[in-house]
Amino acid sequence: MFAKETYVARRAKLKQTLGSGLLLFLGNDESGMNYADNTYHYRQDSTFLYFFGLSYAGLNAIIDVDNDREIIFGDELTIDAIVWMGTQPTLKEKSEAAGITEVRPYKEIADYLKAAQAKKQPIHYLPVYRPEHQIKLQDWLGIYPGTEKPSVEFIYGVANQRNYKTEEEIIELEKACNVTADMHIEAMKAVRPGMLEAEIAAIVAQTALKNDYQLSFPIIATINGQTLHNHYHGNRIKSGDMLLLDAGAETPMGYCGDMSSTIPADKQFTTRQREIYDIQVASHEAAVAALRPGVNFEEVYDLSLTVIMDGLKELGFVKGDTKEAVKAGAAALFMPCGLGHMMGMDVHDMENLGEVYVGYNGRAKSTQFGRKSLRLGRELEPGFVLTIEPGIYFIPELIDMWHSEKRFAEFINYDKVETYRGFSGLRNEEDYLITADGARLLGKKIPLHAEEVEALR
Repeated sequence: MFAKETYVARRAKLKQTLGSGLLLFLGNDESGMNYADNTYHYRQDSTFLYFFGLSYAGLNAIIDVDNDREIIFGDELTIDAIVWMGTQPTLKEKSEAAGITEVRPYKEIADYLKAAQAKKQPIHYLPVYRPEHQIKLQDWLGIYPGTEKPSVEFIYGVANQRNYKTEEEIIELEKACNVTADMHIEAMKAVRPGMLEAEIAAIVAQTALKNDYQLSFPIIATINGQTLHNHYHGNRIKSGDMLLLDAGAETPMGYCGDMSSTIPADKQFTTRQREIYDIQVASHEAAVAALRPGVNFEEVYDLSLTVIMDGLKELGFVKGDTKEAVKAGAAALFMPCGLGHMMGMDVHDMENLGEVYVGYNGRAKSTQFGRKSLRLGRELEPGFVLTIEPGIYFIPELIDMWHSEKRFAEFINYDKVETYRGFSGLRNEEDYLITADGARLLGKKIPLHAEEVEALR
């Protein structure tokens, strides 16, 4: 945890922003994998963690702005729990570490909320993403699953605090990014033909765990990089393959790293791989160079796509005006995803609150294929932390569909594209802090240029 003054100040700012009403914070409970006592790794709700710092199951909280009360609802451990979990501080002691002095039994939250409803006091809650959240809202407020109406005012209040990272948060993010870099560097050293993808995933996970960190998301370690989020690890790496690795570490306080790298199975990239890889690197570096306050991230996205299309045009995949091709949506054949996303206590920071509010500041997202997957499309500001991760992918099913429809035939040379059906896909990803006059890389620099990667092989 940070010092209790941090959490006190965060809650005070939120209360000032909302001004009135009751703010309900739904903590996460344990979740059984196949029976109740065999649980998944526990992870507290990030907004609960941000304002209260308590990474324990069975807690919920209320900030009653109108009556100036901050309450943690939960139960003290029984002797049975202590036998299995060991001695711990009391809930009262844990709460006091976050600056909360009022602790009440778990069951009393229902009466507190019913009393607020009776007084017609506005009750604000955030979007739900777990079944237990829906059950709580139904039991306590009579809100049935699927009928929730989260408070937009509350969403903006939270997002407009969490979007701007403080110095102490940046220190935590640096820790996460340093370990994340080590995860990728160890993988770059280890990849060899004949290994299973799972062996690389194991090395990556071990690097996080030996630092007492968790994974910030399930590891992507695949020779089938054309599948953007491929979590299967059963393939054997062959000579001539590339391994796409996307992995990140999470600190005990819940701050995340998120990086990607592309590693040749052999000591060097093939000529064909190197040509595409170098285009991706050029796109990546152009995007990084464009990061600064006042620039809309969608402009950086367009720049990255234009560099990719220019490079592919030189190789004969693309024809015509590349800027027009990007505008029309033709570049999505090769990059049907976004360029990056906010990062913090969530690897996709606050995605549960809604991309329109967090990444677009209320502006509607595009519905264009490819562009609609851009998670960030707002003007950049100092304190934002985000990823840069352009990629180039040859997806057979997408190629077949577009080719059969003659889609964007004025921009795409399908005869050339067809010869790369089995190429797979690649990307590299780094994490950046927007500063007062530009951007700063977070964490150690992992090899990016082809010759840097090959030097570790």
